[in-house]
Amino acid sequence: MSHKIAFLGPKATFTDLAVSRLFPNELKMPKATIPDCIDAVQEGEADIAVVPIENALEGSVNITIDYLIHEVQLPIQGEVITPIQQHFMVHPDQAVAGFKPETIYSHPHAIAQCHKFLHKEWKGIPCEEVTSTAAAAKMVSEQPERKIAAIANELAAEEYGLTIVQHNVHDYSYNHTKFIVVSKESVDYKGHVTVNRGWKTTLMVMLPADHSGALHQVLSAFAWRKLNLSKIESRPMKTGLGNYFFIIDVEMALDEVLIPGTISELEALGCKVSILGSYPSFAVETAVKMG
Repeated sequence: MSHKIAFLGPKATFTDLAVSRLFPNELKMPKATIPDCIDAVQEGEADIAVVPIENALEGSVNITIDYLIHEVQLPIQGEVITPIQQHFMVHPDQAVAGFKPETIYSHPHAIAQCHKFLHKEWKGIPCEEVTSTAAAAKMVSEQPERKIAAIANELAAEEYGLTIVQHNVHDYSYNHTKFIVVSKESVDYKGHVTVNRGWKTTLMVMLPADHSGALHQVLSAFAWRKLNLSKIESRPMKTGLGNYFFIIDVEMALDEVLIPGTISELEALGCKVSILGSYPSFAVETAVKMG
């Protein structure tokens, strides 16, 4: 039976690319926002949601973390890391010599990732933020009479019939985005077109009332057990200034000894600990080539 996968739409976003690699044979459901994707699973409209959580250049996607912590408690069932390549594209009617855009549209992260290109090639041209790179491409495709451009991926250019005027306009060649898979049930990745990078366990840790050395004690609980942490990040509890929780990624699957022992030690220190998920990690080795 085919599963329904909610993802940040419209079609041809980088999230769409990630979904296509993890779930090549499943039914895809584009959604307008990250909360819409997660809500679709919570409310039973979709079986799985795939949403961005971190970019190598711009950092964490805070709305994803905060929504899973404060609004909807759904377990993380997997992650996939995808290379990001941005291109400058226009409507075919505007792909002429001497073209100068009146406005450039893209997602705010994409605009930030192409800052050097925009400053060098189109200094003074306003950049307008939209909900996704694909939404920018769709907007350009629907207004052939306007001198506007989009920054998006190759799949977006193909999907919306745009002409890529300049390839690879991102500032840094090493740029990847991490997407997470959330679902009420465990997920079958049979048929995925990715590389398995092993397993990961993500914890949320709330420190006890502020006292000297609290964070050091927390990290020590992992250190003496020789648990490798690939990420530790603080986020506000939204209960007042100075109140934070920590998201900690452990580079191993949830076991019966080490991670449970760490959690017990943290709780003995007065911390509140939640397991956000223990899941496989995948990677797309190269960017998608259209052909």
